[in-house]
Amino acid sequence: MTIFLSALQHYAFCPRQCALIHNEQVWAENYLTAQGAVLHERVDSGVTETRKNIRYERSVHVSSEKLDLAGILDMLEHNLQTGTLKPIEYKRGKPKPTLIDEIQLCAQALCLEEMLNQKIDEGALWYQQTRHRIPILFTDQLRTKTLTIIEQVHRLLESGKTPLPTYSKQCKACSLFEFCQPQLFNNDKSISYVANLFTVQDNLEQLMDDA
Repeated sequence: MTIFLSALQHYAFCPRQCALIHNEQVWAENYLTAQGAVLHERVDSGVTETRKNIRYERSVHVSSEKLDLAGILDMLEHNLQTGTLKPIEYKRGKPKPTLIDEIQLCAQALCLEEMLNQKIDEGALWYQQTRHRIPILFTDQLRTKTLTIIEQVHRLLESGKTPLPTYSKQCKACSLFEFCQPQLFNNDKSISYVANLFTVQDNLEQLMDDA
């Protein structure tokens, strides 16, 4: 089962969100996803160009048969003098406290390495909110974390099961918040109510048997 690169970021953000989008085909826009879509339209609309011995290729399709992974990276910088390649990912907001973006970028590099049989040591993340590019080294630690996430996503999506919602502060930034309704689920007492009914019934039967 081939998974999309975007599924890795969805999983790192929330496994339930990942299953809803990629297994149940649920999607909804909010102002954050809309801004991201506009940004990528601008990035992806550009043509291939070369400046100062750097070739810039946009909307590059990548895949890995070994990892059953496929997707599109925003930009690939090819240094024509050294031959080095550098994947670049554009993001709407600002750097995150987690490795969500780094994992997606590293997965792109893993795909490129398999396709081109070439080691890729680093890439970069560009954030619209800060207008700043951050270099990302593909260390052994980041590669291991990325491979772990890829494996976990495969297991989740192949299981066909959607995790139950768990409310956290980041839920309000999710475009599927209204569909997921994690707060309502956490306040739902029906499961415990039904369980208590069976407990009461079992206790009554036990009393009758003892009598």
